[in-house]
Amino acid sequence: MIKLMENLLALQELQWRKGKGAHEGDVEALRKGIPGPILDHYDRLQVRGKKGVAILRNGVCTECHMRVPIGTLVTLARGQDVQLCGNCGRYLFLPAGEPVGGSVPTATPRSRKAKKTAVPTT
Repeated sequence: MIKLMENLLALQELQWRKGKGAHEGDVEALRKGIPGPILDHYDRLQVRGKKGVAILRNGVCTECHMRVPIGTLVTLARGQDVQLCGNCGRYLFLPAGEPVGGSVPTATPRSRKAKKTAVPTT
C-alpha cells in the first residue's frame, strides 16, 4: 500500500506542477499502477479543483488541518490499507519517518482559586 500511495502522490505532483510540462507518458504510467476505484475517487477530487492526496504532519491533515485519529495513523504506519481523511475525503499519505504517536498535546488542568468565604465578625 505504501508504494500505491507514493505513486498517487507522484501523480498529483505531476498534475499540479505549475509549468504543466508533465510528460503524458509519465502520467499514464502512474495511472496504470493505481486500482480503478482509488483512481476514480482521486479524479473526482481533481475535477473539483482539489488535491487528491494530503500529507500528514504531526498527525494533522495538511489540507484541512484536522487531527487524524490514532487508529488511522497506525494503519498508515503499518502500510496495511489506504485511508481517507474523515473531514476532507482526501487520501492520506504518511511520509517515512513521520512520528505516529506521542505528539498529541495534553490539556493541563487549570488551577482553582480558593473560594472567598465571609468571615463572621463578632
